[in-house]
Order: sequence, then C-alpha cells, then structure tokens
Amino acid sequence: MFEKEYIQELADLLTENELTEISLKDGDKEIVLKKEKEVVAGAAQALVSASTMQGMNASADAFVCTPVEVKKGKPITSPMVGTFYKSPSPDSKPFVEVGSSVADGQVVCIIEAMKLMNEIESDVSGKVVEICVEDGQPVEFGQVLMYVE
Repeated sequence: MFEKEYIQELADLLTENELTEISLKDGDKEIVLKKEKEVVAGAAQALVSASTMQGMNASADAFVCTPVEVKKGKPITSPMVGTFYKSPSPDSKPFVEVGSSVADGQVVCIIEAMKLMNEIESDVSGKVVEICVEDGQPVEFGQVLMYVE
C-alpha cells in the first residue's frame, strides 16, 4: 500500500498546483486523488433547492444536494498535458468514434506535447461509449479522454 505521508504529499501537490485529479499506478497498486470543485456543488445545491422549493413550503435546510458520479465505463486518461487530436492528420479518419470497438494496446488518439505527437493506447478492450474532449482541445494530466465499456 501507499504510505500515508506519500498520499498527503500528493494531496498537497494537487492543491498547490490547482489540479483536479492525480492518478498513479505502480504494479497492482493504484491511487486516484480527485478534488471536487466547490462552485459546481454550490450551484447544483442552489438549483435543487430553488426548484424543489417552488412547489413546497419547507426550509432550505431540509434539502441537500450530493453530487453523484454516473459510471460510464473504464476511463482512458491523458498521461500528459498537451493538445488532444482524434486523428493522425486533419483530413484522416478518427482513430475511434463513439460505438467503435477497441482492443488493449490500440491507438485511440494523439496528444501533442512540446511539438511531439504521442500516440495514446487503450489499456482496456471494449466499446467506446463517450469521447469527453473535442479535437484540438487542450488536456491536463489525468483528464478523462474517453470511456470504454
């Protein structure tokens, strides 16, 4: 297992660099640290409270909004900061599309970092159910690129 001090250092790194997620894998050990954005939760709570309160006479304290993560499959995340490209060139067919079948080790996209084109391979087999970024969009380390079921 990871040591408590190491996990704390990662949490501090997450906060200091204003990151939203850190993901590490070492053999059969894996750790994912996620930081929820307070603005989103506050806005969701206000929306739920306002819409629920319209038809009811109840205090706002009675309603609490808890963010729920919907499982979409296994995420393929960016291993680096860079620019996401869904195809090898602008006039080429995309590596994968929603509904495409992918195999373990298959190239699913390219991340351009420091003028280098890095082919990103799938670490799972299955069907692409969602592509989370647009072509040419900047991505962060650990950001979910797509989900595979």
